[in-house]
Amino acid sequence: MRITVSGLPGSGTTSLSRYLSEHHGFSMISAGEVFRQLAREHAMGLAEFGRFAQENPEFDKMIDARQKEIAAGRDDIIVEGRLSGWMVTDADIRIWLFAPIGSRIKRIVFRDQIADDKTAERITIEREECEAARYQNYYNIDINDLSIYHIILNSGHWGVEGLGSIIDTAIMQLDPEKTR
Repeated sequence: MRITVSGLPGSGTTSLSRYLSEHHGFSMISAGEVFRQLAREHAMGLAEFGRFAQENPEFDKMIDARQKEIAAGRDDIIVEGRLSGWMVTDADIRIWLFAPIGSRIKRIVFRDQIADDKTAERITIEREECEAARYQNYYNIDINDLSIYHIILNSGHWGVEGLGSIIDTAIMQLDPEKTR
């Protein structure tokens, strides 16, 4: 089974992916973690590295191609990333998480250790706009087109356990032997 988990920054995609990976014994790959690691390796913040990636498309394309390649070669995998639903065309379940901007900003401040909400919001909006332009430019993907997703959930309403429970049910419906 191949599952993709996508959403905007701070929507909880990594937390849900880890939950699913742990509860079902699936392996997991995270485009966001790869992107953060590349930003650290280049001694840049996420927004700055996003602008750098916009000028150097090979970084995004490398991450996207790698995600696609790994997912194609494995079963029982969670593929987490903004474009994973678009890249893993044979996914059994494509999930999109959303949350109100205020919820996402609070998570981002905590996760990325940003000084305040206002700075985090500015950085996040800049990052989202930069990413949307890159996806449109590279792949002709409108990140706001949610029509490819099987499940769209509000992570501002449910915590990771609640979200996980919903997806656990979906997994069981598709393949009862995948539940533990």
